Amino acid sequence: MSLPPLVEPAAELTVEEVRRYSRHLIIPDVGMDGQKRLKNAKVLCVGAGGLGSPALMYMAAAGVGTLGIVEFDTVDESNLQRQIIHGQSDIGRSKAESARDSVKEINPLVEVVLHEERLDNDNVMEIFSGYDLIVDGTDNFATRYLVNDAAVLLGKPYVWGSIYRFDGQASVFWAEHGPCYRCLYPEAPPPGMVPSCAEGGVLGVLCASIGSIQVTEAIKLLAGIGEPLVGRLMIYDALEMQYRSVKVRKDPNCALCGENPTVTELIDYESFCGVVSEEASAAAVGSTITSKQLKEWIDNGEAIDIIDVREVNEYEIVSIPGARLIPKNEFLMGNALQDLPQDKRIVLHCKTGVRSAEVLAVLKSAGFADAVHLGGGVIGWVNQIEPEKPVY
Repeated sequence: MSLPPLVEPAAELTVEEVRRYSRHLIIPDVGMDGQKRLKNAKVLCVGAGGLGSPALMYMAAAGVGTLGIVEFDTVDESNLQRQIIHGQSDIGRSKAESARDSVKEINPLVEVVLHEERLDNDNVMEIFSGYDLIVDGTDNFATRYLVNDAAVLLGKPYVWGSIYRFDGQASVFWAEHGPCYRCLYPEAPPPGMVPSCAEGGVLGVLCASIGSIQVTEAIKLLAGIGEPLVGRLMIYDALEMQYRSVKVRKDPNCALCGENPTVTELIDYESFCGVVSEEASAAAVGSTITSKQLKEWIDNGEAIDIIDVREVNEYEIVSIPGARLIPKNEFLMGNALQDLPQDKRIVLHCKTGVRSAEVLAVLKSAGFADAVHLGGGVIGWVNQIEPEKPVY
């Protein structure tokens, strides 16, 4: 559906701006009016990572007048494979400051506002209220639902994107004109069902593909041109090089934007999304060991069986000495239980401790009462015991 422009046009473009944006100005659908609207727009980008990088860079180049950046993290070497707004010299720096510097280098005419804090219930409404449009570049479900709910409650549209391995998705959620994120995904997937990019990986260039779609949609909304992705989900398969569009209808029973909403204010999103299941949390109580404790057990020759529940490709990157690989899914399917020793204590570990806690719950229910898991996973082990090894 065609929608009216989201913002009013600025009074004028300077001579410098006319020169800079000339390739926009000669497009009839954009022209002076559209470019003035971009100049007058205030867009907030949630995250300066994989999706936020191309989104911020292209919105800056396009002449969006004010760009807000919500980002609390620092640049890590593993980010550079896809987060192209940062460079080698930025490792260890604030991502928000690094992104700001890149934006200003691309277009010094853009005003950049930094929000160097974790987005949460206490600040989201105040931050969002200062912007016309939200571009969501987050990578976890709790923040996605937070972004959606805050946007709906404030009556603001937002452009959503998601990436994983070779697959990407994008849409525009605007409850006033169509569905919201909850209409598409009423409930978060069970904990551990959908691995994060940190666990499952992502093809770096996929970020550019989806991020550019997000910016395209942002420009269309701001300038009031074209047919935005309201009520449609764009799905991209990079391996097959196929795009397909799926209709998403507004759910009259949606808990947030439906006819009789039950969510009328921000909720506890960590609990709603169940970052770790109740069973895993309960199993981990009193059954979580530290890397130093595991090192002592190994050095003392304790009767333990160290089991790595990650995937094969992760195991090949880095592993704990003596650990054997049995991927998490083997436990969930029940195939691995018969191969576990009865005369040794089981020590589970994964990358950071989430997946191993889920497997620990399975083992506890199967009668392995003394099984434990490694808090912090292999990342914690490397940081504390073998810092010469790589992390990912």
